[in-house]
Amino acid sequence: MANESVYHGSCFCGEVKFQVTGEPEAMGYCHCESCRHWSAGPVNAFTLWKPTALKVTHGTESIGTYNKTPISFRKWCKKCGGHLFTDHPTMGLVDIYAAMIPKLKFTPGVHVHYQETVLRIHDSQPKMKDMPKEMGGSGVTLSE
Repeated sequence: MANESVYHGSCFCGEVKFQVTGEPEAMGYCHCESCRHWSAGPVNAFTLWKPTALKVTHGTESIGTYNKTPISFRKWCKKCGGHLFTDHPTMGLVDIYAAMIPKLKFTPGVHVHYQETVLRIHDSQPKMKDMPKEMGGSGVTLSE
């Protein structure tokens, strides 16, 4: 446990600070309309962690939550509006947006919800139609 990596992050203004310990369960890109809309970008870079790896170290009372669906509880700072992470209770994981962990070496391994993409990315990584089977998806892979 003493040798585990600890990464620090914060919201845009620094009011909410957090740390995450260990290594993510997965990293990749989500192309779904919901993530694109929330992130205000053509794709969202994600890192998935076990919830026990995440610890908010400052500003817990400044965290707002919005859930459009029961599978995604999106968290942001009430002071600056900066996005933080998304709890995915049905998966038992939390998505800490890759940009929120500046010292983590982001190594994407998959694209999810690629059938909804608005930005084709040619990187030789698997392009899942929706999600892997083990996460409740079809497991269907699309071509680049």
